[in-house]
Amino acid sequence: MTRVNDRIRAPKVRVVLASGEQLGVMNTRDALIKAQSVGLDLVEIAGQADPPVCKIIDYGKYKYEQAKLKKQKSKSATRMKEVKFRVGTGQHDYNIKLGRAEGFLDTNHKVRFVLQFRGRENAHKDLGFVVLNRIIEDLKTMAQVDQAPKLNGRAVAMILSPLPQHQRKRKFHLFHGELIDEDDFEEEDQDDDVPDDVPDEVPDEVPDETPDAPTAP
Repeated sequence: MTRVNDRIRAPKVRVVLASGEQLGVMNTRDALIKAQSVGLDLVEIAGQADPPVCKIIDYGKYKYEQAKLKKQKSKSATRMKEVKFRVGTGQHDYNIKLGRAEGFLDTNHKVRFVLQFRGRENAHKDLGFVVLNRIIEDLKTMAQVDQAPKLNGRAVAMILSPLPQHQRKRKFHLFHGELIDEDDFEEEDQDDDVPDDVPDEVPDEVPDETPDAPTAP
C-alpha cells in the first residue's frame, strides 16, 4: 500500500522532486509542507529504504501511470502454451500443430509439447522421444530447448522457449494464413483407457454397393 501525505509514518524521509532533483533528508512534516506549498502530494515510493524515499508529485497522476505500467507489464508477460501430439499424428496435422507452435513462439511464448500414449502405445514409449526430438529439430530456427523431453506416466513432455527475435525463421505456415484452433486437431483423451485388444481406429463405413433395380420400360 502506498502511503501519501499525513499517512507517512517515518519521522524523516529522503525527498525527491518530480524532476528527479533530490532535496535530501528532511523532517516528514517539513516535507509535507513543502509539497502542499506547490499544490502537490508527498508520496512514499520506497518505504523499505532508510530513511524512506518520498516524491513530491501529483498522486492522482502517479496512480494512473502505475496502473498503466502494471497493465502493460502483465500484457507482455511470457505465458506458457501447450500443443499435444499422439504417436500416430499424421503429417498434415503435424504441420498444422508446428505452424501454431511457431505462432506462439513468435509472440514470445514458451511452448509445452506433450505426447500422450494410449493402449498398446504404452509398450513403445521410445517412439514419444523420437517425435519430440523431431520437433526440436524442425523448430530449431524458432526455439531452443528449455526443458528436455521427459517421461511422466503415460506422456512425454518438453518445453521450448523462443530464440531472440532476430534469429527466428519460420518454416511451417497455416493454410491461407488462417489461425486454426488447437482443439480442431487434438485427439480426445476419453479413449486413453481403451483395452489393448480394441483397435485404435474404427474402419470407415462401407457404402452399400447393391446395384439399383432395373427401371421398367
